[in-house]
Amino acid sequence: TEKKISGRYIIHKKIAPLIASLPDEFKKEIAGHSFQGENIFSISIGTGTKKILLWSQMHGNESSATKAIFDLFNFFKDPGVFKPIRDLLLKNSTLVFLPMLNPDGAVQHTRENAQGIDLNRDAVATKAPESRVLQQVLRDFNPDYCFNLHDQRTLFSIPPDNLPATLSFLAPAEEESRKITEGRKQTMRVIAAMYHFLKPVLPNRIGRYTDEFYPTATGDNFQKMGYNTILIESGHSPGDYKREETRKYTFYAILKGLIAIATKEKAEFRDYFNIPNNEKRYFDILLKNISLNEITTDAGIRFKEIVKNDEIVFEPEVEKTGDLSTYNGDKIIEIPGKKFLNDADIIGYIKKNIPI
Repeated sequence: TEKKISGRYIIHKKIAPLIASLPDEFKKEIAGHSFQGENIFSISIGTGTKKILLWSQMHGNESSATKAIFDLFNFFKDPGVFKPIRDLLLKNSTLVFLPMLNPDGAVQHTRENAQGIDLNRDAVATKAPESRVLQQVLRDFNPDYCFNLHDQRTLFSIPPDNLPATLSFLAPAEEESRKITEGRKQTMRVIAAMYHFLKPVLPNRIGRYTDEFYPTATGDNFQKMGYNTILIESGHSPGDYKREETRKYTFYAILKGLIAIATKEKAEFRDYFNIPNNEKRYFDILLKNISLNEITTDAGIRFKEIVKNDEIVFEPEVEKTGDLSTYNGDKIIEIPGKKFLNDADIIGYIKKNIPI
């Protein structure tokens, strides 16, 4: 683990010294600049013919994979007993990383860049300079595979018990019919390999993201262009609001995927469809059997993330009330008959009585 970065608020000034300190086996370049002029770094390692491009923090507030990438760099530097695996991976593949594509959004802790553009919906128009940097690297490197690395919100869950979706995967569709092309099969095989590897340690906590086709999305368009694109969504682990447990599983997922590609591991693409679909049935706090305006009900609370003093703080908001018996929560609190007048009354009670 790279101990110099932790928590949710990962910004350019925190990773720049780590990049500068990487040894000579890592090739470091400035691939371009953000809208506000911040450097976007490209880091490459390996000498093999299988070319893999990975980028993180396309959405500035999604930092779990950024931490996992620096953990991966530490693995390359000091693999310990796994040196034969490290050596084989770097012999068979060449890896290019853009560990923070949206540094302006990272500072603002927003999904969008400083122009208010969602880079993951800018693959066609490329109005954002960050999008143009990514596509220039794509054209110059011409990878066999891409890893599109994101975070997903705490709300995602895995049936039947609605445990939190700690990881979710997607082989993006190439067009509206979601046809299973040969390129998607290759993507699915890599995801299936990651799923088989992680399922024993994350039972019922790995999901499959919807493959609805988005005409302007990055993964969909890259897959359509012939670059097999693997989407990894890092999610919530119970009680892990800094996503330090999640970064560990993200690291394992990325490393396993890279090894599967480099060694031409042949997982069955159909196993991809054994991964359960994500649902949205997980709350940060679930209050059970309260009285709201004299009606017995449940209340589901989600946290809003706010930056204060270079840290993320969580503000509770009432998301849903009603019969929430089919939902789960990070904290489930039974307070039968506790009377509340309105949502503000519920939030006041939470702030006073429930540690966040």
